[in-house]
Amino acid sequence: MAITTDDRLELHELPGRYGDAIDDRNWPGLDRIFTDDAVFDLTDLGIPLLEGLPEIKRFMDEDAQHPRTHTMTNIYVDDTADGVKLNFRIVALQPKGLAGTASYYDDVVKTGAGWRVIHRVVTLRRRPR
Repeated sequence: MAITTDDRLELHELPGRYGDAIDDRNWPGLDRIFTDDAVFDLTDLGIPLLEGLPEIKRFMDEDAQHPRTHTMTNIYVDDTADGVKLNFRIVALQPKGLAGTASYYDDVVKTGAGWRVIHRVVTLRRRPR
């Protein structure tokens, strides 16, 4: 699939929309980020695999320990033979003035409502290529 400049712009906005939804505790806003059947892999952080948008929302609302704020950086999109990949990092402000980072690796699909994450892997370090 050849992605357009408009596709790239929409994809570059996804990380920021995700960070704002989490920071604002706007769980319905996650509908603009994930497909209904999305998989969210946080196992590198010691969290069980989350399967489906309802489970992702439940986890975010009930179990997640959220940083105070998210800043997304190093955002890029690759159009590969295996599909479109969206990669970025976060710098997250933690309590007591500490900062944490993580790398996000997304498989994204274009739906009738726009681009959505169908599979996300979060790691504490960049994974090897």
